[in-house]
Amino acid sequence: MTRIKRGVVRRRRHKKILSQTKGHKGGRHTLVRQARESMIHALSYSYAHRREKKGDMRRLWNVRINAAARANGISYSRLIHGLKLGGVEVNRKMLAELSIRDPDGFSHIAAQAKQRLGLLPDAA
Repeated sequence: MTRIKRGVVRRRRHKKILSQTKGHKGGRHTLVRQARESMIHALSYSYAHRREKKGDMRRLWNVRINAAARANGISYSRLIHGLKLGGVEVNRKMLAELSIRDPDGFSHIAAQAKQRLGLLPDAA
C-alpha cells in the first residue's frame, strides 16, 4: 500500500468546517470532530426552518388580515369566502400589506366581500 499524505487537503477541509462553525459555543467551533457534528445539525436545521418560515409568514398574514377584517365588522373566514365569491384574486400577503399600509383600501375590499355575502345592501 502506498503512503497517503494529507497535509494540505486535510487542512483545507478542516478550515472549511471551522469557518462554517464560527459563532458556535465551546469546542463546537474549535475542535474539528465536534465542529463537523455541529455543522451537520446547523445545516439541517437551516434547511428545515427555511421551509417552516413560509408557514410562519402565512400564519402572520392571517392574523393581520383577521384583525383588520374584524375592525371592519367581518370575520376572517367570511372575508375570504366573500372575496372568493366576488372573484377578487388578492393573495393573503397583499391583503396583510393592505391592512397595514392602506386601511381605507382594505375597508373597500372588506365592503366588497360583505356585499357578495349579502351583509350589505346593494348600492344600486
